[in-house]
Amino acid sequence: MKGRTLGILLAGGLLAATAALAIPVTPDDARDGSNGTIQAGWSHTSRSNGDVADIWWALRDRCSPDYLGERLLCDGLRVLAQAASRTFESKMSADVGLPLPAGWGLITANNSPFIQSAHVELPLDLESVLGFYRAALTKNGWTETDGAAVEADRAVIAFTTPDGPASLRLTRQDGRTIADLSLHKPRVAMAGFLPKPEQGRLMLGNRTDESAVVTVNERIIKLAARAGEHLANSESAAGELPASQKLDLSPGKYKITLTVDGSAARSQEFEVAANESWGLLVEHGVLLPVRLY
Repeated sequence: MKGRTLGILLAGGLLAATAALAIPVTPDDARDGSNGTIQAGWSHTSRSNGDVADIWWALRDRCSPDYLGERLLCDGLRVLAQAASRTFESKMSADVGLPLPAGWGLITANNSPFIQSAHVELPLDLESVLGFYRAALTKNGWTETDGAAVEADRAVIAFTTPDGPASLRLTRQDGRTIADLSLHKPRVAMAGFLPKPEQGRLMLGNRTDESAVVTVNERIIKLAARAGEHLANSESAAGELPASQKLDLSPGKYKITLTVDGSAARSQEFEVAANESWGLLVEHGVLLPVRLY
């Protein structure tokens, strides 16, 4: 009798699990998201004049289930990866030298002779991210200046630091908060990185073995495999880009669309401020924004 009962229970559990695999679920960005698998890279450039530049990037893979069973599997993967992710997050923040909120989905960072910067995208509300940065930066000895502009979906704050002026910009987009933190060093960049006066510059590169197409508003830029892959490493590499891969733009927000080797297009909004220079690098099917100046 006991054996029969156990068999019935196992069969029932199997039926329930099988049924769960077939139950469709509504996408939920608050629940479904990064599963903890991280793709990451680092480059170090040392030049004969003593200049050193370090670029970091990390992208956390997403789990986007269509059925309840897949969601349960995603939850399991997320739990298993949390401990390793926390260790990685802590180490990356220490390496970059800037505070990084936990739980991010994408991050890039740059420490060059001209700037120390971090671009972070994470599924948290703006108020929480702002609170994290204010506490962490104060602890690091940064002083917030007067005139902070804080709104429900945007915040711009300037700081003074022992190493130079700094700024933090937070924006909301598609259910996530985007944080751009930068500390400006005294040295002035040359033409390779500098945008035209009162404009912002976007430089496009492809770090993959596949061709890519990037559209900035209505402007289409075709990138061959590995075209401009080293643009963020030095001024000379940026200066060697063809004119088609360097865009000087009026300050504002631009729709950026990426298509890699005929795959489905991915679009996002990207903000460019006056006198900023950014590298947008194709990697793992996404655009990695790296603040260069």
